[in-house]
Amino acid sequence: MATHAAHKSWLRLSAIVIGCFGPALILGTIPATNELARLGLDILTWPVDGFPDYASEEIRFLSALAGGFLIGWAVMIWNLSEHAHDLAPEAVRRSVVYGACAWFVFDSLGSIASGHRPNVLWNVLVLLVIVGPMWRPATSLGPKKGETS
Repeated sequence: MATHAAHKSWLRLSAIVIGCFGPALILGTIPATNELARLGLDILTWPVDGFPDYASEEIRFLSALAGGFLIGWAVMIWNLSEHAHDLAPEAVRRSVVYGACAWFVFDSLGSIASGHRPNVLWNVLVLLVIVGPMWRPATSLGPKKGETS
């Protein structure tokens, strides 16, 4: 079982994982820098076949929206770890787990509805990385500053 300190550290890892997707999608809005976003979505919509091609203004606009939301979500989780976790660790844990599960359900349903079932498998992997040991409440506060576990 994880400690509150381990959960707090995992929140930061979650923020980094989520946040890494944002800049790639933002770069997808610019034709000269969209290859990372295009390749990433091509992999997520397996098989790798050149789809999507990021040629349409609509996909670039949706990329901007998604990138912005992901960066905002990452910043929120980082700030929860920094400013709220010590005051309400269980509430923060539940908020992040419930948010990640909501993302998983709706992103996966959208992937299935749009004919991109392989993305659900990627979503499982990302969900497991984001939530990690936070599936269960922490057992203790962990070591105090200066102590070792």
